[in-house]
Amino acid sequence: MASFKRLPLNSTIRWLCSRYTTSVTVITRVERGSLACSGHIAQCRFVHSSGTGASQASPNATPQRLPFSRISPEDLTFFRQLLPGRAITDPDMLESCNVDWLKSVRGNSEVLLRPKTTDEVSQILRYCNERNLAVNPQGGNTGLVGGSVPVFDEIVLSTALMNQVLTFDSVSGILTCQAGCVLETLSQYLEERDFIMPLDLGAKGSCHIGGNVSTNAGGLRLLRYGSLRGTVLGLEAVLADGKVLNCLSTLRKDNTGYDLKQLFIGSEGTLGIITAVSILCPRKPKAVNVAFLGCSSFEALLETFRCCRGRLGEILSAFEFLDAACMNLLVKHLKLSNPITESPFYIVIETAGSDAAHDEEKLHNFLEEVMTSSLVTDGTVATEEAKIKALWSLRERITEALTHDGYTYKYDISLPVEKIYQLVTDMREHLGDRAKNVVGYGHVGDGNLHLNITSPSKDPSLLAAIEPYVYEWTSSCQGSISAEHGLGLKKRNYIYYSKSSEAVGLMGDIKAMLDPKGILNPYKTLPDDLHS
Repeated sequence: MASFKRLPLNSTIRWLCSRYTTSVTVITRVERGSLACSGHIAQCRFVHSSGTGASQASPNATPQRLPFSRISPEDLTFFRQLLPGRAITDPDMLESCNVDWLKSVRGNSEVLLRPKTTDEVSQILRYCNERNLAVNPQGGNTGLVGGSVPVFDEIVLSTALMNQVLTFDSVSGILTCQAGCVLETLSQYLEERDFIMPLDLGAKGSCHIGGNVSTNAGGLRLLRYGSLRGTVLGLEAVLADGKVLNCLSTLRKDNTGYDLKQLFIGSEGTLGIITAVSILCPRKPKAVNVAFLGCSSFEALLETFRCCRGRLGEILSAFEFLDAACMNLLVKHLKLSNPITESPFYIVIETAGSDAAHDEEKLHNFLEEVMTSSLVTDGTVATEEAKIKALWSLRERITEALTHDGYTYKYDISLPVEKIYQLVTDMREHLGDRAKNVVGYGHVGDGNLHLNITSPSKDPSLLAAIEPYVYEWTSSCQGSISAEHGLGLKKRNYIYYSKSSEAVGLMGDIKAMLDPKGILNPYKTLPDDLHS
């Protein structure tokens, strides 16, 4: 990693660019069904509780296989005729699409289909619907909740070959592309045209834009550009019966009837398979600065965030944090270097604007204020691309570092900003020495905590201690149990902690209307009790 010079704890801010000298409240368990949070008793919704289609099965139990048909020789003949050379049955080639990125979920699909066009997807789904064959849509297979791999023998429909940019309007900045385009490839395409994608993820080198939209992925730029629900202008999706729904609008304003595309954003392939999207892309900023700062407490970090929003305003594009435990894993497992003095908390701040001098002055004034007031204890700033990437790697590679620390239990939680880290603190106290590491990092700007708990190996007793405690805690603070990863297989039965039974029931009605046989990504997103 490139070396960085430290910012002194005085009013002189030294930049890493040629222009300058280089250089909450504790939540306690009360009783099952309630938690004490901020002095109030908050009732929790329990999965399979009485009155909601109760079941005594564990929410983590593998679901029962639904009565779908099994692949026959006649089915294989049809697929091979439709997709010459792209209907895969080789077990070695099927291995990677049967296992999720975390290697925590494994399916037994015997067929991988690789269409290139929307029409081919339509013909596949029409046939599967008639034959009652279950289908597992798959993009880059980078999901963390088991939503992108089969549970049993579902047919895997990969969008990997649907990777063409269809149009790009350099005046409006609207990109239309197939769903299988890799996010990083789209970013490179746009940067050559002086634009950028409105989202950026650690998995950008392999995730597909269709999968991003299907899971409503958030990422590192949400603070600046908002969620995909705002930047996706239109999409094309194929329904379970093969009908193509063309909502591929490129208009920024269209108030005619229901906004149907929103049904498919975040529905994880359970309502239809997204085959193309149109997305509004911002201009590439002419000046980018990244600051990596240390804070002595989470309270100081929050105050730094308040100051940051006030001082940096329109040029603030990201405000991320990681704790000391994350830094220790980066240093230990990936041999990355900590560019500043060791601190309990670290912040990554990015600014992006059109006037370098203006942005640098605003950042200078902000840094001077937070350092002279001791909110920030140490820091460094980068403006050169290589050094910016090196600083960002300290945030983006945490997931990679965790894979080297043992089996990881991952939680993607949305909370009021002031309560984000209290969950990490309480979880450490709750688990004691049963966990190897409990770490926290995430997106302060949108209240998104990534809570990760490691153990030497998969440990059912540890999982039982974590769940449902983590969901009870989150629900008691009116948080969401999934901020950006979706529910997939792993969290489907915990949906009631974030949604009312009436809302979940309506979701089931929509699913039944669009996919009456339930062939699209079964066992995902919606709870098992809707099938009973």
